[in-house]
Amino acid sequence: MNILLLGSGGREHAMAWKLNQSPLCDTLYIAPGNAGTANCGINVPLSITDFPAIRQFCLDNEIHLIIVGPEEPLVKGVVDYFKNNPVPLSTEVAQELRLDSVPVIGPAAFGAQLEGSKAFAKAFMERHAIPTAAYREFNADNFEAGIEYIRQHSLPIVLKADGLAAGKGVLILNDQEEAIREFTSMIRESKFGDASKKVVIEAFLSGIELSVFVLTDGKDYVLLPEAKDYKRIGEGDTGLNTGGMGAVSPVPFAGTDFMQKVVDRVVKPTVKGLKEEEIDYKGFIFVGLIKVGDDPYVIEYNCRMGDPETEVVMPRLKNDLVELMLATARQELDRQTVEQDSRVACTVMAVSGGYPGDYEKGKKINGLEQATGSDTLVFHAGTAEKNGEVLTNGGRVLCVTSYGSSVKEAVGASKAVLGRISFEGMYFRTDIGYEFN
Repeated sequence: MNILLLGSGGREHAMAWKLNQSPLCDTLYIAPGNAGTANCGINVPLSITDFPAIRQFCLDNEIHLIIVGPEEPLVKGVVDYFKNNPVPLSTEVAQELRLDSVPVIGPAAFGAQLEGSKAFAKAFMERHAIPTAAYREFNADNFEAGIEYIRQHSLPIVLKADGLAAGKGVLILNDQEEAIREFTSMIRESKFGDASKKVVIEAFLSGIELSVFVLTDGKDYVLLPEAKDYKRIGEGDTGLNTGGMGAVSPVPFAGTDFMQKVVDRVVKPTVKGLKEEEIDYKGFIFVGLIKVGDDPYVIEYNCRMGDPETEVVMPRLKNDLVELMLATARQELDRQTVEQDSRVACTVMAVSGGYPGDYEKGKKINGLEQATGSDTLVFHAGTAEKNGEVLTNGGRVLCVTSYGSSVKEAVGASKAVLGRISFEGMYFRTDIGYEFN
């Protein structure tokens, strides 16, 4: 079968690498892809939000399955578009796949609000008794009430832009006056654009974070390997937040008893809630959790896989990813059992100089031909190919994922490979997984 994967980051390279291993995959197209995904399939210059062009490409190239990597197309309604403008499958293929038209893996726009609107997600959790921090939401209409709420709130206090803000819309503040200034900037000065027209204010939870990945077909689900990522730019989790500087899987503190609590208190109520509310959702649910004592609380939902977590989840997933995607489309996940590689997988991200602030693109990347090994994988994030050379094309450039018997061993292997790769201004954290060494 022919598959179209939308996206261009490290998450999509890891997914392309996994999809390409399936005997069910004939031709894999990645739109727009990067220099790394070109080694797994065919990159095509399509905008991930140009739905008519994507549909025409599917018609012209006999696409049988669409998988959406990033959140933007989902929030903007790519699933809804294809539901209203289906791409028919030939009679023979439809009988073989047991599907009427080309399926799109991901939630419809209403369900994608789990990521696209913090207020929507918090209200959903409240309706279904899913543990999360206490909160209130405010906008221009009840702005003064928000100021008073902040004045009376305990510290630290968490302010979240309601909409998508490229990972920058969450502020944790230890001073009420500073919180009021930021709250004012978010709502009255559009600090995060339309994303902060509404602000969610919630209590701060103290604990350790992890990510749990659910694949649901709308009625059943499977759990993929869990992971922990590292958002801060500096060693020891210091400095500005980034899109992610590395990740580890499995998570040492997420034992059997704790994960059972996650399933019982979070995963099952989430999937049940989607079904009860008749929310069209066939795809990934990224559950951002914090472990407080021995109990899980939901920090956020995302409507897609995480990045760089996917770069450790896919290497540990032993199942055929195409089979799982088809089972999702057919609502047959109850017939699937996820198998995980017992080894530890750790990834370390190399970024451009200046990231997460201003940085330059177009720097030649050296050493990729030496960065190979049976237990090591290089996933491209922000790269492009020009005149036979691989160049930097983003803040997060590439990451190296390695297997090992321990976090220390796996991280050490990734750092050793990164030592053979270079580009002007290259930086990576040397302490990923530090608390588990």
